Amino acid sequence: MRVVLVGGGNVGTYIARELHKGGHEVLIVESDPNRVAQALAQGDPEGVSWLQADACEVSEFVKAEPSSADVVVAVTGDDEDNLVVSLLAKQEFGVPRVVARVNNPSNEWLFNETWGTDVSVSTPHLLTALVEEALSVGSLVRLLAFEGGRVRLSEVTLADGSPAGGKEVQELGLPRDSTVVAILRQDRVVVPRGDTVLYSGDEVLVLVSNESEDDVRTILVG
Repeated sequence: MRVVLVGGGNVGTYIARELHKGGHEVLIVESDPNRVAQALAQGDPEGVSWLQADACEVSEFVKAEPSSADVVVAVTGDDEDNLVVSLLAKQEFGVPRVVARVNNPSNEWLFNETWGTDVSVSTPHLLTALVEEALSVGSLVRLLAFEGGRVRLSEVTLADGSPAGGKEVQELGLPRDSTVVAILRQDRVVVPRGDTVLYSGDEVLVLVSNESEDDVRTILVG
């Protein structure tokens, strides 16, 4: 998989390093010539290519050949830049998958299909959700949003008395546009099947749509 990653700061270089370890071809696009020169001199991240260019300008971004990329990731420290890169990647170059970093939580509503973003990651919102997930029992907590917020990964720790307790997954009657993707039970991961039984204390990860979220909450929480 070819990944074009815009933003060569600490976040960008870490992501690039991990993706390269996973066997992917990664190009970092960075506007700061000094940062690019330093990275090339140090050879870090190893095996990752660098391009000094302003990805917010079409004439510059085209040098990264985004039209041949499977994924474009915009992770600069500026939300405006990340939005512009997302829009160019999707509308000008037809990139199949665009992922963007949200720095200011109040801007998260902008990162949607209109701006070319398939998946947005807001670190403050994610941290808040993880804290809620760690502290909440019997509440459906949103972790990550996909497809412009229409689909999300949520988590619930089944409380005593949960209507799902003691039932098999196939007996839950989940809506067609939702599914249980994993169950965390006593420090191990259970891959759910139709006959997998849920118990109180299970951490259940479920994909839900906007339309199915209330029904899923009723089924798992009550």
